[in-house]
Amino acid sequence: MLTILENRTYRHLFLAQVTALIGTGLLTVALGLLAFELAGENAGAVLGTALAIKMIAYVGVAPIASAFTERISRRAMLVALDLVRAAVALFLPFVTEIWQIYVLIFVLQSASAGFTPTFQATIPDILPDEKEYTRALSLSRLAYDLESLISPMLAAALLAFMTFHNLFVGTVVGFLISAALVLTVTLPTPKPSQPRGIYDRMTRGIRIYLATPRLRGLLAINLAVASAGALVIVNTVVYVQAAFGLDQQATALALAAFGGGSMVAALALPRLLERIPDRSAILAGAGILATGTLLAGALPGYGWLLPLWFVLGLGYSTAQTPSGRLLRRSANPEDRPALFAAQFALSHACWLFTYPFAGWTGATLGLAPTAALLAALAGAAIGLALVLWPASDPEVLEHRHDELPSDHSHLEDAPSRRHAHRYVIDDLHPSWPTRG
Repeated sequence: MLTILENRTYRHLFLAQVTALIGTGLLTVALGLLAFELAGENAGAVLGTALAIKMIAYVGVAPIASAFTERISRRAMLVALDLVRAAVALFLPFVTEIWQIYVLIFVLQSASAGFTPTFQATIPDILPDEKEYTRALSLSRLAYDLESLISPMLAAALLAFMTFHNLFVGTVVGFLISAALVLTVTLPTPKPSQPRGIYDRMTRGIRIYLATPRLRGLLAINLAVASAGALVIVNTVVYVQAAFGLDQQATALALAAFGGGSMVAALALPRLLERIPDRSAILAGAGILATGTLLAGALPGYGWLLPLWFVLGLGYSTAQTPSGRLLRRSANPEDRPALFAAQFALSHACWLFTYPFAGWTGATLGLAPTAALLAALAGAAIGLALVLWPASDPEVLEHRHDELPSDHSHLEDAPSRRHAHRYVIDDLHPSWPTRG
C-alpha cells in the first residue's frame, strides 16, 4: 500500500492531508475545552450547535465552492482555503462570547467544505491506475482513523505543560504546513469543453449524481452508514458511562475499538476489491452496519460492546472507502470536483439528520429503541440501494443518439447512431440509457 507514496505529488498531498487532520484533531479538543470555559455545564449544547453548524456548512457550501474550481487552479484554491482555516484557528483563542464560536466555526467548516471535495477529486487525476487509486483511498481512510486516535493523545501530552489555548497554535501550524506542501507540487486542473453559468456549475455535480444509478444507490448507502455511525458517535458515551457505569477511559477504548475495526478493513480492502465488485463490498459493509446496530439494542455489558464496536468499524470502512472508486468511474475529469462536492454535501445531509435523531431518541426513548430504529432505517436504506443500483453495472454501455445530427463528431464510429463506450453523464449524455 505504501508504494504509492513513491509518487511525489501524491506523497506531498497525503502529508498535507495528515498535517491538516492533526491540526483539526487538536482543534476539536481545544474547542471542547473552550466551550466548557465559556458555557460550563451547558458546553454540550454549545458543541452540539457547533456540530450542526458544521454539517449545515458542509451541505450548503460544498456545491457552491465546487462551482469555482473551473475558474481557479486547484493548487491555488487548496492553498487559499488552508490559509483561511489557519486564520480562523488563529482567532479562536481570543473568543469571549459563544456566538463568536458559532461564526468562526461556520467560516472554518465552509473552507473545509471547499477544500475536502477538491482535494479528493484531484487524487484520481494524479493516480489514474485503479489499483493505485484504491490504495490511496485505503490510506486516506487509515489517516482519518489514526487521527481520531493520535490527536487526543497528542493534545493530552501538550496539555501537561501548556494551556488549551495553545492547542489552537498547533491547529494553525497544521494548516500552514498543509498549504506549504500543496505549494510544492503542480496539480492537474482539467477544464470543461465549454464555459458554464454559475447556476449550472453549482448544480452540475448533484445532477450528474442523481442521474447515475450506481450513485443513487450510493446515496442510500450513505444513509445506512450515517444511521449506524450516529449510534456510535453520539451514544457511545451513553452506553459506557450511563448504562454500564464506567469512566471516560472506557469510553475512549470503545471508540478506539470502532476505529481499530475501520483500520483493519481499510488495510484489507485493496486486495478484497481486486476479487469482488465494489457493489458487493459496499452492500456487505452496509449489511454489517445494519446488523450490528440492531444487536446494539440488546448489549448485556461492556465486554460485548467492544467486539461489536470493532465489527461496526469493519462495516463502516468497507461501506465507505470504495465510494471514491464509484465517483471516479462516474464522471469525466473536469466534472469530478463537482461530483465529489455533491457526494460530500449529500452524505453530510444524511448525518445532519441522523446525528440529532440518535441523540433525541436516545434521550427520550432509551438506547434499545434507538438502536432498533436506526437499524431499521439502515435496513430500509440498503433495500433502497438494491433497487436503485442494478447488480449489472458495466462501465461500457450501448446507446443511441437520435438527437444528434448524423455528421456530429461523436458519431464518427456509429453510422447507425448506436454505439458503445464508457458511459457517464455529461453534455452529450444527459440521462442514463434505458435497457433494451
